[in-house]
Amino acid sequence: MRIGLLSDTHDRIPAVAELLRRFKAGGVELVMHAGDHCAPFSMLPFRELQLPLLGVFGRNDGDRDGLTAMTATLPAGAELYEAPHSHDVGGHSVLLVHDLAEANPRSLESHQVIVYGCSHHAEMRERGGALLVNPGEACGWLHGVPTGAILDLTARRVEFLKLEEPEWRT
Repeated sequence: MRIGLLSDTHDRIPAVAELLRRFKAGGVELVMHAGDHCAPFSMLPFRELQLPLLGVFGRNDGDRDGLTAMTATLPAGAELYEAPHSHDVGGHSVLLVHDLAEANPRSLESHQVIVYGCSHHAEMRERGGALLVNPGEACGWLHGVPTGAILDLTARRVEFLKLEEPEWRT
């Protein structure tokens, strides 16, 4: 199963829409978002491209009621949760959290995959048998390049995506 990973979208709709298009082209069946969507309108590309979403709230998600209401308009099964939140995805235990520091050590040890954001830095590493993945910043506000990732759960392989100028600006 291929999962698209996003975090820290911070309302940058053109970058989010392009990453979602690439996810669809790459055979992604589900998108997991590690928080900091920001405004409810940031969910519109998910609705337009009909991609299912599992996400958690981040520190900059001030209008949680609006985000929750917008999520209800997305493809069936879309959900937003308080972080950290555990999911069973295709038989794999996945922990979704905004800031890795929000997860207790026991949670980290009991999951096969941990998806997080907050730092705006894309990275992947192993820790005690778990695969930890931060897809970076989908907004590109801090580092100038919007990023995301595609996780192949079966192969435990991560492909990082970078949007170079001007390919994603519309």
